[in-house]
Amino acid sequence: SANFLLREKFVTVLGGFGNQLLSFAISFTETFLTERDKQSKWSGIPQLLLKLHATSHLHSDFTECQNILKEISPLLSMEAMAFVTEERKLTQETTYPNTYIFDLFGGVDLLVEILMRPTISIRGQKLKISDEMSKDCLSILYNTCVCTEGVTKRLAEKNDFVIFLFTLMTSKKTFLQTATLIEDILGVKKEMIRLDEVPNLSSLVSNFDQQQLANFCRILAVTISEMDTGNDDKHTLLAKNAQQKKSLSLGPSAAEINQAALLSIPGFVERLCKLATRKVSESTGTASFLQELEEWYTWLDNALVLDALMRVANEESEHNQASIVFPPPGASEENGLPHTSARTQLPQSMKIMHEIMYKLEVLYVLCVLLMGRQRNQVHRMIAEFKLIPGLNNLFDKLIWRKHSASALVLHGHNQNCDCSPQPQFLSFTSSNPFCFRNKYLLLNNQELNELSAISLKANIPEVEAVLNTDRSLVCDGKRGLLTRLLQVMKKEPAESSFRFWQARAVESFLRGTTSYADQMFLLKRGLLEHILYCIVDSECKSRDVLQSYFDLLGELMKFNVDAFKRFNKYINTDAKFQVFLKQINSSLVDSNMLVRCVTLSLDRFENQVDVKVAEVLSECRLLAYISQVPTQMSFLFRLINIIHVQTLTQENVSCLNTSLVILMLARRKERLPLYLRLLQRMEHSKKYPGFLLNNFHSLLRFWQQHYLHKDKDSTCLENSSCISFSYWKETVSILLNPDRQSPSALVSYIEEPYMDIDRDFTEE
Repeated sequence: SANFLLREKFVTVLGGFGNQLLSFAISFTETFLTERDKQSKWSGIPQLLLKLHATSHLHSDFTECQNILKEISPLLSMEAMAFVTEERKLTQETTYPNTYIFDLFGGVDLLVEILMRPTISIRGQKLKISDEMSKDCLSILYNTCVCTEGVTKRLAEKNDFVIFLFTLMTSKKTFLQTATLIEDILGVKKEMIRLDEVPNLSSLVSNFDQQQLANFCRILAVTISEMDTGNDDKHTLLAKNAQQKKSLSLGPSAAEINQAALLSIPGFVERLCKLATRKVSESTGTASFLQELEEWYTWLDNALVLDALMRVANEESEHNQASIVFPPPGASEENGLPHTSARTQLPQSMKIMHEIMYKLEVLYVLCVLLMGRQRNQVHRMIAEFKLIPGLNNLFDKLIWRKHSASALVLHGHNQNCDCSPQPQFLSFTSSNPFCFRNKYLLLNNQELNELSAISLKANIPEVEAVLNTDRSLVCDGKRGLLTRLLQVMKKEPAESSFRFWQARAVESFLRGTTSYADQMFLLKRGLLEHILYCIVDSECKSRDVLQSYFDLLGELMKFNVDAFKRFNKYINTDAKFQVFLKQINSSLVDSNMLVRCVTLSLDRFENQVDVKVAEVLSECRLLAYISQVPTQMSFLFRLINIIHVQTLTQENVSCLNTSLVILMLARRKERLPLYLRLLQRMEHSKKYPGFLLNNFHSLLRFWQQHYLHKDKDSTCLENSSCISFSYWKETVSILLNPDRQSPSALVSYIEEPYMDIDRDFTEE
């Protein structure tokens, strides 16, 4: 209460500014502060700050300053360690008095002033402070940020200070403390900094050693990612389109500028590729070894601690000095810290964990660059630097280890993040354009030969991309990366969340123009049967996993007679087929891509004269089911009814495109008026005349605005459907024809009293 009353007095008199509190405190006698210290238990911090202020003037040699900092540092570090280790889990919501008092009396502002003294020139000469003193200041600032709310945000508002911090990364002695403080500051900064404002950025980054560059990637992850993007699939397309229009008027974003700044640094991407694929010497993967690794991570649940221990061990090993000996995992240690001893005993499991953590950071940065404006440039570079073959060689040792699935979390992330090795790697292979445009690098030479043999046997032209693949850049070893992924996919537990990522990664290999050889490559490895087992026999409940399986199944079966034969062979009873239909109908948002692919396949098969195709058409339950007009109308009605312009996202816009595919195929058969008339009847049967068709009219108007925009890539619609984009556009225009006499116009089926087609859906 004494602290609170004193603070209230200071806030009232001085407006709450810490440096003013320090100035005010100067007027107190040392006797007063000492007496007050006894009552309030300030640990002598105000007196130490007064001494620090008095000895840190411009003409000081800072010798005494450093001694004072050495006294302050342990008072704050003990509280910070309690905060970042498991001890915090045992404490209630408490304050950390030392860091609170340090900030209250202006310690944070004073240290910022001291750190930035080198930016001041006296008679043409810039002031200098030692690396050791800078290191102490940075550590104290970080500890205060950790324990005292609001400090990090205040520092983030000092843009000149944030930019200045980058210059402190030139020294190895201050690098780790600087990088960690910058990362925390950028995490709360409202506006993204511009890396092109950092003095000598190219020289700074080029001079980093590999470990420093890996740590620097933690900072880059914040500076090159668009701010406040959230989950891309959950943002409405209206909001995203409005943001894109705004961005076009404002020019490149700070994230785009920062990406360009990094790519202008000679050798930057090459070094990232080397970091991501660097091998790690490892002992035998015994159960005890894997258990030890998990226990180390439980003990060291803060990445800063791990980085610090690795740095200390490396430095002391280099200089053959006393170094850290680590207790057995789980052993009790005073203050949660290891002791020092005469030799380094850094466990192999900890080294590997450290290797995994920085590889994740590097992969994330590469993912962002691969999706940026300079993606074509980055595609070429990572192919040249053999990133995919390198990841293939690491797959068993680092990428897919059971031990890292449950606990490993990146610094600054939480347990709900998809940042363990598996999702991060799978995100790399599925969500970025690299593996889509260069997908055959996921195979080895033998597997590429297999693709050629499949095309030859089927008497079809070999895929041009296979012929043009540079064989020197593909995977080596007995299996390529895609085959390895299929193997772990089959072994993954039924309820594992990794199934979503695995299916997405494999689907990316099939995405685009349908390739019979690609499909057969996967079918021969039992992928279709595995997917059907998961959907039907295990009756998967996860919506995300089901959606990824339906999408993959659709790409695997599209236009492929052999795939439909395999499907019919596996789903060989009415009971199994009903379970399959139940899964499809449980959520059309999740299954509509499969419905689209089967509908397109049916249309193609019906126009082919082939004994094999005719046999499949007569026997396949799924094709027979989809061929029925009532089934198609049921799907069409529900697809239109579950989406609205205001709720369209990247995830559910596929429902709109699937409904369009059904109507385009009906138009080809001159049955479009019939389908529209049936929709009108279904509206009336549901007692909602006009509701569905008005909604569909709005959706199609939005479709025109969205897909006819000059920066939208329409090739994905063409490739996935084998229907020219001009036919897509024509069909939408016909449906939106305002002439009520047109038998193919929506307005012809909306009765006048229920007409509501001019509603404005522009995003505010």
